Amino acid sequence: MASLNDRVEGVLLGTAAGDALGAPYEFEPARGPELAVEMAGGGPWEPGEWTDDTAMAIAIAEVAATGADLRDAAAHDAIVARWHEWSLGAKDVGIQTRSVLTAAARDGALSGAGARAAAATLHERTGRTAGNGSLMRTAPVALAYLHDEDAMVEAARAVSELTHFDPEAADATVLWCSAIRHAVLTAELDVRIGLRHIDSGRREMWSRRLDEAEASRPADFPNNGWVVAALQAAWSAIATTDATGPEHLRRGLDAAVRCGNDTDTVAAIAGALLGAAYGASAVPLQWRALLHGWPGITARGLVQLAATIERKKPSTDPDYSWSRVNILTAHPHDPNVLLGSVNALRQLPAEVDAVVSLCRIADTDVPKGLPHVEVRLIDSTGPDENPHLDFVLLDAVRTIEELRAQERTVLLHCVEAYSRTPTVAALYGARRLGIDAERALSDVLEVLPDANPNPAFRDALRRCSLA
Repeated sequence: MASLNDRVEGVLLGTAAGDALGAPYEFEPARGPELAVEMAGGGPWEPGEWTDDTAMAIAIAEVAATGADLRDAAAHDAIVARWHEWSLGAKDVGIQTRSVLTAAARDGALSGAGARAAAATLHERTGRTAGNGSLMRTAPVALAYLHDEDAMVEAARAVSELTHFDPEAADATVLWCSAIRHAVLTAELDVRIGLRHIDSGRREMWSRRLDEAEASRPADFPNNGWVVAALQAAWSAIATTDATGPEHLRRGLDAAVRCGNDTDTVAAIAGALLGAAYGASAVPLQWRALLHGWPGITARGLVQLAATIERKKPSTDPDYSWSRVNILTAHPHDPNVLLGSVNALRQLPAEVDAVVSLCRIADTDVPKGLPHVEVRLIDSTGPDENPHLDFVLLDAVRTIEELRAQERTVLLHCVEAYSRTPTVAALYGARRLGIDAERALSDVLEVLPDANPNPAFRDALRRCSLA
């Protein structure tokens, strides 16, 4: 179940990561291997800020999180109203989406039916409503119907048609939602799983398009403002990247951004599926720490929103009131890394100016105005609980190293500094001093005498200290 939760949480996080990674390179030509791809921001976008791709997906997710059926008119009304509200202050809105929302709001009575009618009118007038704008935002539909595939197909088409009336756009959302749903449930990447839901007259055409994507590079689909080319470029980035696990997610998004042109959208589309397959724990902490955007939330909010959709009830803050442990001590190999329990976070020392949390924390415990990273690390020996354990441990340590390079004093904590904190602390020490894992752990346990990392963590520590 833990890995399933991780994959659920990875869907929106992967969408946003791809979106923010691609934002600085939008409308540029294909990016060669000699050029970096970084979440650096550019133009109107701050580093880590997501664009309209994720913002529109969040609006759908917010409605889905209320338990609404996304096939119903009331849900469509709520989605369109939220899109319109967002569009009034948005830095960027797609041409087709803005046209539909503007027309739908003209009489002052915004509704899903009005938006759909405006989209149909635009299609009749231009014959060109197969942009990628409904595909980029479709991921929450898959989360809302993990256990009802037929309903998901209906909802994907209905939500797509609110702004994109062309059946090509609806087909694309059905294929991608089907693939996301399958990945969340099975951890498998299979973009053809949804072909059976495509009209028989178009099914073979879509199958050929997927074949073409797998035999091509993402940059071979330069017209990726068109929904078909956007889907092909995203699938090409995934299918032609030779990697697994977190490395597949990172390199797949890198490949998607390098396609050029509508880079943020192609990467957002790819990110939703890669996040569904590999989970939130596969998204690098360096990216998670930067992610933010409309409506004023961060990566933490995306994770909570995805979980709320899947569980059909709001996420609750963890309750650590049972813990009476109050630990705060300096790392034996670096006095500017403090090791502590969750109570140390609640009584944050004045010298601390960055926090790395190795457990879930309550909203009220999130430090204000400080760099903060929440690492998904479960204190368990079960392999399903930590599907990317080595990656997560190394990622956490690299984050501490980056914060220390900025001359910050870091609080590293979990609930009781018993298993997670000493493990990460020992790996940090082993890398810092170039010593073996056993010696580093022994030194850490001298300052945390009641700690005892679980056997799976100890094994991973030995492996990672050699990396």
